[in-house]
Amino acid sequence: MPPEIILRILSYLDAGSVFCISFVNKLFHELSNNKSMWYRFYIREHAKKKKANHEDHMIRDLGLVGVQERPKGYWKNAFFREIAGLNVNKWRKKLQRIDPYSGLPRHTEEVLRSLCITWEITVTDGRGRRSTFEQSHASFSSTAVVVFWGAVSWPSFNQLTSLELRGVSRVPLHCPAPYRPGWKSVMSKIKLQGEHSELCVADKIVKMLYVGQGVTLGLWQDQCGIAFVIVNLHNHKLVERSLHASISPCAATGVSALFDDVDPEYGLHGYTAYIELHNTARVVMSDRFSQLFCRRDQISDGYLPLEVISENNRSLNTHLVGDVSLPWRTEALHGTIKDCCMINLTLWDEAKQPFWCVSAPVVMTKANEDTVSYDYDGERFSILYQDSEGRVEMRLKQMEYKEQYFLVNLMIYIPVAKVNKHFGRDY
Repeated sequence: MPPEIILRILSYLDAGSVFCISFVNKLFHELSNNKSMWYRFYIREHAKKKKANHEDHMIRDLGLVGVQERPKGYWKNAFFREIAGLNVNKWRKKLQRIDPYSGLPRHTEEVLRSLCITWEITVTDGRGRRSTFEQSHASFSSTAVVVFWGAVSWPSFNQLTSLELRGVSRVPLHCPAPYRPGWKSVMSKIKLQGEHSELCVADKIVKMLYVGQGVTLGLWQDQCGIAFVIVNLHNHKLVERSLHASISPCAATGVSALFDDVDPEYGLHGYTAYIELHNTARVVMSDRFSQLFCRRDQISDGYLPLEVISENNRSLNTHLVGDVSLPWRTEALHGTIKDCCMINLTLWDEAKQPFWCVSAPVVMTKANEDTVSYDYDGERFSILYQDSEGRVEMRLKQMEYKEQYFLVNLMIYIPVAKVNKHFGRDY
């Protein structure tokens, strides 16, 4: 059949069918990438907009020569971006609506779902062989997303050298999911060789291994196999990080505070923190604390301490709802690890700009009797988290007769170097 006749037949198909036909053979691949055909798909989708600017009219008025002058694949990619909603600022406007309580965009989950964003993991072994796994499911909250992988065919952990997390945005075409086009953006790369901060928690089946950047591995107790992977993603700039700069020019960049040469303690006060403890199924504790500060003479050991909850002020003690535990699930098994949960922390400065954002697993351990002293009866526990951006120390007290926990002390430590860089100071 002549190519002209085939091309005529293809013109009656929808975009999803034309895209799938391109996988048949070399001839269909060439014909299904016809510029004029994808230009028509793009114009139809573009015409659905209620308002059109001057540039839109210029695109619609392009003649045959103007259409053919564009590079190969230009109109197909333009159509994909249009149908995926990546060429409009609607989702950016939604992300500008901030929740006054958490200090984060209130429509992050809605935007992630509308853009069909998911996440995948690629692991590499010592021989350079790569295996990619799509997420099993994700759990959304007001401050973070927890993504789970429960595949049964993970390579042996001892053979792996690196792990790569990517954000994936699929085009909502009417074609089988494996063939849908999309974009993949590298969000983090983690080396799996060397020392790791192994979480001191386990059950009879699995043990937890935290490898950094919000990535936690669940390893089988009796072997070196991976049972599951959990990734914590803080909502701050999550959409931009998942789409990457190749699709979103407004990707997150470091923002410094405005210079102030009047306030002698600029950068030492006006902080606000929103902290949340959860187990992916329910929130164990959440609260917002404002007007946090530190005096200049309190700076020590390279850290700026912010006292959030003091053991001397029982009115601020916060009650934890339920047990501190973390459920896990694979395709075949499930269980619960005690004394482990997730922490989501957002600390923003006086100008309401996010200063430090954390989403990671933490472990509750028994505290030393000689280091803390409270008025409550019962056992004492501590939760600690630390990375290069700061440190969080939490002290808890368990009420024996009610089996409840109270947060009686909470300290946030910020590196002085980070404060100096952000505020342009020299403390």
